[in-house]
Amino acid sequence: MRRQQLCVLISVAFLLGIGKPGLAQDRSQVFSARFEALWDKMIGPRLPENVFMSNGRIEAQQVLISTKFAGRLAAVLVEEGEIVDAGAPIARIDTADLDAQLAGAKAQVRRSETSQIEAEASIAQRQSELTLARQEFERAQSMSNTGSGTMQQLELRRSQLSVAEAAQRAALASRDEAEAATEAARAEVVRIQTLLDDAVLKAPRRGRIEYKLAQTGEVVAAGAPVATLLDLSDVSMTIFLPARAAGTLAIGDEARIILDPAPQYVVPATVSFVSSQAQFTPKTVETQDEREKLVFRVKLKIAPDLLKDYESRVKTGVRGIGYVRTDPKSAWPAKLQVKLPQ
Repeated sequence: MRRQQLCVLISVAFLLGIGKPGLAQDRSQVFSARFEALWDKMIGPRLPENVFMSNGRIEAQQVLISTKFAGRLAAVLVEEGEIVDAGAPIARIDTADLDAQLAGAKAQVRRSETSQIEAEASIAQRQSELTLARQEFERAQSMSNTGSGTMQQLELRRSQLSVAEAAQRAALASRDEAEAATEAARAEVVRIQTLLDDAVLKAPRRGRIEYKLAQTGEVVAAGAPVATLLDLSDVSMTIFLPARAAGTLAIGDEARIILDPAPQYVVPATVSFVSSQAQFTPKTVETQDEREKLVFRVKLKIAPDLLKDYESRVKTGVRGIGYVRTDPKSAWPAKLQVKLPQ
């Protein structure tokens, strides 16, 4: 409204200040058009009442690729700016100590398996002795009942049977102990093998290496980051809107993004987040209406399929302007129709 009023005043001034009405009117129209262009350049183009804009910058989800345990980096296999696929090796930790531990654990497994075999043989032997002792006891008992055997023989056979039963229980316990030792040794092998697998740091998803935080030969602590990865499938712009705009938005609403380095392109996006709490306008963000002090944070996300086609062009930190509509049924202005590089 202010712009229209200024243009009208300027036109009237030209009409009143110049003697020839026709010439004055032509000059007024020319000056008004130039003033409109200058105003658009300084203040920004006019938008429909249901379209709101705000400055923001491109952000991507950052993933820290960190070590699980302390060690010396045998190699860092990527360079900054390199695009890697999910599962691609990023770095490798020296595993000489783990290799020795794995060899010892495998030897312990073989030792435990041998003890288990010996326990099984001992059980078979004790079972035979128990069977013989039971037969001898039954024979002595039968002879004692018929009077052809003495009580001394019966008690001896009973004692031998008890000893055989105890030996059988001990053999079974030895087998259980050997089985437990074998399971523990195998579990240790699995644990060490897991550490060996974790010694190779892999990309959890496809993305671009942003920073190398450690170099080959450095000793790193457990949990120390080695590189940062930008997830190129999760790119968005965060903007701040007044309540009258943010309050009418819904998750999934269409949005538009125009980047400062490429103002000729219009990137489609969707509203993926609207803050539930208002905050004061950040100092680094200029809103459309400077009188708005409390604003809501809104995230505009670019579709992953679109990002896959232009992942080489995606750069975080690039500033631009995000646009949203408070009326999803209304059409976008011509200047906000989707336009992508070919």
